[in-house]
Amino acid sequence: MPYVDRQNRICGFLDIEEHENSGKFLRRYFILDTQANCLLWYMDNPQNLAMGAGAVGALQLTYISKVSIATPKQKPKTPFCFVINALSQRYFLQANDQKDMKDWVEALNQASKITVPKGGGLPMTTEVLKSLAAPPALEKKPQVAYKTEIIGGVVVHTPISQNGGDGQEGSEPGSHAILRRSQSYIPTSGCRASTGPPLIKSGYCVKQGNVRKSWKRRFFALDDFTICYFKCEQEFEISLVNILKPCLY
Repeated sequence: MPYVDRQNRICGFLDIEEHENSGKFLRRYFILDTQANCLLWYMDNPQNLAMGAGAVGALQLTYISKVSIATPKQKPKTPFCFVINALSQRYFLQANDQKDMKDWVEALNQASKITVPKGGGLPMTTEVLKSLAAPPALEKKPQVAYKTEIIGGVVVHTPISQNGGDGQEGSEPGSHAILRRSQSYIPTSGCRASTGPPLIKSGYCVKQGNVRKSWKRRFFALDDFTICYFKCEQEFEISLVNILKPCLY
């Protein structure tokens, strides 16, 4: 059965299916670390492994949408089996007994639980109240006209100078037009294109569906002009290479 170690992590042995639908389960030592926001599994208890031996698998808790007991149809010949639904992948694990299975399912659901503030929201901090009481003066920015073109699937905004020619007024000779991706392209702060608007904030939030009123965890990115969200941070990072549309569900 799972136990809590000195670092307040839930630990124990489970059998995990090597590949989905392979039917081959491997014995692994699992550590549920809520502080590090991840579920790790090792070949054995790390105390029995060689120094420096790392985990053979890992799963971020923010990717977990649901943990439930596997149905007989899913695993008819695997007792005490439960399934972790994370993104588009399922992880089937087998516990030692019924109580062991229920304890792991409850612990994983609790660790990955999405909490939504009830009506009224959270009380505002002193800093927020001060900022509302004395809003900073807005800096006036000169309005600049732009010519918009789509070149190779990329939205190109070219500043139009006051004298009628293309190019940014007051720019250095030989300067190029500002290139910006469409709204579906929101790279991470570390790899964000220098020509795009600066990323103000990014991270996980929960949002309510428009049709189905369930709450789901999504990765949001905010800049000066747009706010977009994706299924996960991985999809957000993939958008650096492939232009993806924001998640709409």
